[in-house]
Amino acid sequence: MKNKISDSGFYKAFFTMTVTMAFQNLIVFGVNLADSVMMGAYSETALSGVGICNNIQFFLNMAASGVASGMTVIASQYWGKNEKKPIFRVSAVAMWIGIIFTMLIFAFATIAPELLIRLFTDKEAVIEQAVLYLDVIKHTYLLFTLSTLLLAVLRSVETVKIGFYVSLSSFAINILLNYTLIYGKFGAPEMGIRGAAVATLVSRAIELAVVVIYVLFIDKKLKMKIRDLFITDKEMFRDYFKTGLPLMMSSISWGIAMSIQGAIIGRLIESAIAANSIATTLFQVATVICYASSNVACVLIGKTVGENKPMEIIKKRSKNLQLIFLAIGVVSSAILLISKNLIIDFYNATPQTVEITNQFIWVLCVTVIGTAYEAPCLCGIVSGGGETSFVLKNDIIFMWLIVLPLSILSAFVFKFPVVVTFACLKADQVLKCAVAVVKVNKFNWIKKATRE
Repeated sequence: MKNKISDSGFYKAFFTMTVTMAFQNLIVFGVNLADSVMMGAYSETALSGVGICNNIQFFLNMAASGVASGMTVIASQYWGKNEKKPIFRVSAVAMWIGIIFTMLIFAFATIAPELLIRLFTDKEAVIEQAVLYLDVIKHTYLLFTLSTLLLAVLRSVETVKIGFYVSLSSFAINILLNYTLIYGKFGAPEMGIRGAAVATLVSRAIELAVVVIYVLFIDKKLKMKIRDLFITDKEMFRDYFKTGLPLMMSSISWGIAMSIQGAIIGRLIESAIAANSIATTLFQVATVICYASSNVACVLIGKTVGENKPMEIIKKRSKNLQLIFLAIGVVSSAILLISKNLIIDFYNATPQTVEITNQFIWVLCVTVIGTAYEAPCLCGIVSGGGETSFVLKNDIIFMWLIVLPLSILSAFVFKFPVVVTFACLKADQVLKCAVAVVKVNKFNWIKKATRE
């Protein structure tokens, strides 16, 4: 009876946290969608410029998420043991690593912005717009990283609602400022692509301020102080680099690979750049539940391991979660398919761009099912259980030895149609499913990430 009650609480927590985080992610990507739609209506070249800069933002996002994931695995296991002080120390490790990494990206964007943009495209008109956007948007990078890490600390102790409210306020502010500054409404100057960047900067600043106030003055679980965010010790650095570093490296590797993918698309016809920007934004919106379930699975499985639950309970929860992940994939695919025409119609895109976008989305309708299964299995269950190095090895094999070589051959050697290259770029999301099935159901991934 006790196990049954415990399982009931586990699934209630899973669905509550997943839905809350999904809405939060939906709002976050809603901001990206609004930027994309408004810029698309303003100028397709400006839209392409934003899309190129979003490759840099995506890389930063993956790096920050990787640092946060490494911290979450350790913190959630300590949360299962009901120990708070180690959570403070591992959070401080993540803060220092995140700040240093972000400032390196900021420095590159400041010192050599055009060189950075040219890594992703050789279209001069697009480069000109992208440089204008990057000049402002680079100031959001540190704000974004700090907010991401603070929300991850809260998530590791099952506090997720604040993330939803923060994202909702940021969304409203961003939409209003986008409309005002891009088009020059309410007496404001018409700033075009720079207006979109300024709107995002203001939204990020307000977002961070709200998160900091909540962490320091409202949260009752951790009751953190400012010094707790930056004071750590050598032992926790060693623990982080043992358990958390593989997840951080995996995300950074993934971010670099995605940037290379963006560079491959950026060297095809210009319509492909705009189509990729539209399709990718739609895909991000459709996969909010997938990635929310992955983050939640990592926290709850980590907590389960920290609580020293019997193996029978861990196996049962892991198997049931896999069925839930597959169901989420099917639903996400249906949402993407149903909404594609409605969203594409908002863009002032050329007929060629619309045609390529439709082709891209059909590919994503298939791969999203794979994403919904393999990502929560490997980054959620396996990583949360403590075996974080497997995710890094798996990503390196599939992305760097299979997907990128095939895509480069498709684009530049065989010169296949754009949609074939795009399908090659997304193939790992399906191929990884076979690995995920075997790995998760072996149950050899349960490892303690905490100290006694």
